[in-house]
Amino acid sequence: MLQFLIDTLIRTADLSLVALGLSLVYGLVRFANIAHMQYAMVGSFMTAAGLHLGMPLSLAIVFSAIVCGMLSMMLHHWVYQPLLKSGTANAMIGSLAVSMVLIALVLGVEGSAPVNYSLPVGALLQVGDTRISSDELWSLGVTISLVVMFSLLLFRTPQGRAIRALASNRDLAAASGLNASAIIHTVNLVAGMLAAVGGSMLAMNASAWVNQGNDLMLPVLAAAILGGLGNPMGAIFGALLIATTETLVTNIDWSWLFGGDLLFIPVTWVNASSFVILLLALLLRPYGLFNREVRRV
Repeated sequence: MLQFLIDTLIRTADLSLVALGLSLVYGLVRFANIAHMQYAMVGSFMTAAGLHLGMPLSLAIVFSAIVCGMLSMMLHHWVYQPLLKSGTANAMIGSLAVSMVLIALVLGVEGSAPVNYSLPVGALLQVGDTRISSDELWSLGVTISLVVMFSLLLFRTPQGRAIRALASNRDLAAASGLNASAIIHTVNLVAGMLAAVGGSMLAMNASAWVNQGNDLMLPVLAAAILGGLGNPMGAIFGALLIATTETLVTNIDWSWLFGGDLLFIPVTWVNASSFVILLLALLLRPYGLFNREVRRV
């Protein structure tokens, strides 16, 4: 049971930072940025590049976060902002095109082979039958710290209040003197940075690979929709639900149903569970579990 909880928390950490950024940006610009998941992929490769240049891991992740934050902000300014003038559908299609361009660029530079961070092997902590590596523990601690800091920023500072006001009622916020453009650009910067950190954490425990963004797309979208698109804290709860389902599905012994020896669902099918949850969410709660929070400031 403890191993199940730990596996669920680690998977939640993998998804939550990326889902949080996606939902945060959606709350302000009202379109799902498909390319957002590719920021995580680019971030994982930028961290690998920082390590290759001799940076320590923490500095390499900061370097990656700054690059991806700037990338996210510039893409919003030069691509999505003009496209949004002709409708959210055009912006979403544009983000799909940007996503493909980013994948092509990384393929051209790094190729299709996964890139390992070549970090020293961390200690393996064991309590009974439960195991967790020091790297997983570190990434879990970083994710929790960032989520707490972001929550304090969003709910305890004037800047967070301005973001929530703009997400709730753009016209009223503008009439109150808020600089909507500056807020949206800043939020895109923060969202890109969070995605880069999330991608780097994921790559640290596996490797950086070009399909990382595509693999994240379905569970991250499902988490964001489940939590109520535009509700960043709801996205984290959505990530927890997705992670719980994925871990549960891959840990259940289905031999009781079909007979015979141990029978587990292959890990490669794990995205199917996200797809099922996404379908159920769209059918039963199309606006997410916490839609009311989107409307409240």
